[in-house]
Amino acid sequence: MRVGLIGTGRISDIYLKTCARFPELTIAACGSLNAEESRAKAEAYGIPKTGTPDEIIADPQIDCILNLTIPAAHAEISLKALNAGKHVYSEKPFATTVADGQRILDLAEAKGLKVGNAPDTFLGGRWQTVRKLIDQGVIGKPTGVMAFVGTHGVERHHPNPDFYYQTGGGPLLDLGPYYLTAMVFLLGPIRRVSGMARRTFDRRMIENGPRYGEWMPVEVDTHSQSMIEFSSGAIGSMTMSFDVWDSETPRFEIYGEDGTICIPDPDPVHGANIFQGPVWYRTRAQSRWEFQPRPTGRDDWLVADNTHGFNEDSRGLGLLDLAYAVRDDRPPRASGALAQHILTVMAGIETSAAEHRFVDIDCTCPVPAMLPEGFPASENTSYKDIEHAS
Repeated sequence: MRVGLIGTGRISDIYLKTCARFPELTIAACGSLNAEESRAKAEAYGIPKTGTPDEIIADPQIDCILNLTIPAAHAEISLKALNAGKHVYSEKPFATTVADGQRILDLAEAKGLKVGNAPDTFLGGRWQTVRKLIDQGVIGKPTGVMAFVGTHGVERHHPNPDFYYQTGGGPLLDLGPYYLTAMVFLLGPIRRVSGMARRTFDRRMIENGPRYGEWMPVEVDTHSQSMIEFSSGAIGSMTMSFDVWDSETPRFEIYGEDGTICIPDPDPVHGANIFQGPVWYRTRAQSRWEFQPRPTGRDDWLVADNTHGFNEDSRGLGLLDLAYAVRDDRPPRASGALAQHILTVMAGIETSAAEHRFVDIDCTCPVPAMLPEGFPASENTSYKDIEHAS
């Protein structure tokens, strides 16, 4: 599949590195509103052509648009690409409004085209391992889930963080898709939500790079808490914040009738935001968590070794799966329908916070299948049975 990349900012590097691993994907052109940046990216990654976004969309040799623009431009670029007869894979969020997301889905269906959307982190080894544990019944029927991101924003490391604090940004829309997508992959669709939110600071200072010391206005809520009810009957809670200096709260936990799965991570941002990492679990056979020193010669403290494929940052894996979906005429795993469900859930959380009421989620989505063993065929990747380590 010949891919045209639109949006050559920082996130594009990992996509380009991932795409280079798979002969099924060819980055045929790249472009953005910054021509100099696009030319530098093309030179660094051996991309043969650069152009404006409109030129890339109009190129008849390109099969699919990889849309890595800022959130406010996602819908516009995706709709233009579909109208030009291109498949689309976009960064998250799917769009900034539910209405725009539905327009994308409707147009793709009318044109007979595939739409995929980040995040695709749930295709990584860590999350495939968790899904396998749940499917095998290791913790029994899931009853609840908890997700937490406590960070103090992005202005200390991102040189141009403005869009994180503008309409379409904020911790819920920026980080929520990772956690909500993982929840749906593991527990199924969401049917009802409630939320509370606040904006702690009206402006923030950029604390790195050439714009150090410059103040930015904050247009969105920067601390969001929500309650989530799944169609399965499980319930959950989620906190997404740019207002927390530090925390020891686990990033992601799933509770079942017979045990608990924990996704630990010392980095406050990267719980569900990465493909790899340890998976801890314990069952009813244990009365408490056990830590260092780890017991030896026993099987009552279990760690799921992450041996289930793609154990490194592989952003763009969803694009590869979309290429296979085009070939096999099936929905991609990181699908537009899944992304629209997640967008609707986030919009519901925002509505609940503003109107002080529960919000029913009026759209659903298929639960993505696990990656097949040996995916993709061109890679020597196997999905081993989960190993128990003392």
